[in-house]
Amino acid sequence: MDKISVVGLTLGIAALIMGQVIEGGHIASLLQPTAFLIVIGGTLGAVMLQSPLKVFREGMRMTRWVFVPPPASHAALIRQATSWSQIARKEGLLALEAQIPRISDSFTRKGLQLLVDGVEPQRLREVLEVEIDAWAAQMRQGARIWEAAGGYAPTLGILGAVLGLIHVMENLTDPSKLGAGIAVAFVATVYGVGFANLVFLPMSKKLMAYVADGVSQREMLVDGLVGIANGDNPRIIESRMQGYIA
Repeated sequence: MDKISVVGLTLGIAALIMGQVIEGGHIASLLQPTAFLIVIGGTLGAVMLQSPLKVFREGMRMTRWVFVPPPASHAALIRQATSWSQIARKEGLLALEAQIPRISDSFTRKGLQLLVDGVEPQRLREVLEVEIDAWAAQMRQGARIWEAAGGYAPTLGILGAVLGLIHVMENLTDPSKLGAGIAVAFVATVYGVGFANLVFLPMSKKLMAYVADGVSQREMLVDGLVGIANGDNPRIIESRMQGYIA
């Protein structure tokens, strides 16, 4: 669990609620289902309209990373690559074939298979870097749907405000209905700006950071595999891979 995400979201919401209470307002006045429906439903619809189904699904799947980050296995990869390099120096590259069935990650498995197949180091790097670029592009597209949501939400909030004011204007002769219309108008704007700046945009930035970390992890692995293919000393391979860890 990414505790800082939980703390950050809780702190942001708590700050808004406390500000409302300190100013003498009621928390219940911020609970407007109509405004919520306009902002969240409209934003979701806009994001779905702009995104291919595959990208939208990927973006929704990545949402869990905000609270349960993908495992960071830099240290484990370094130990693994160092072990492989020692086996390769003692027994040859073909001895690494026995390691392939034990690997669950498809990228790592593919890289080790290419190494065992005797692919030239430069060619090995080229093939794996193409896969890294494709993976990164797909993940960034998924993360950007939340950036797009952060752009649409404030506009939908304004739209909700306008609809609320239209409702107010239609009921000028009935004062009992004016309060609800005005509440929807202003709360919709709060929802739009609030969700954009407290949820959607921060989520997009965090997901982008995790994608960048995933790229770094894969590039580190490629560096290690190329070092093994070149017959480098295991200590040199380990030292070079450790340079990727900040």
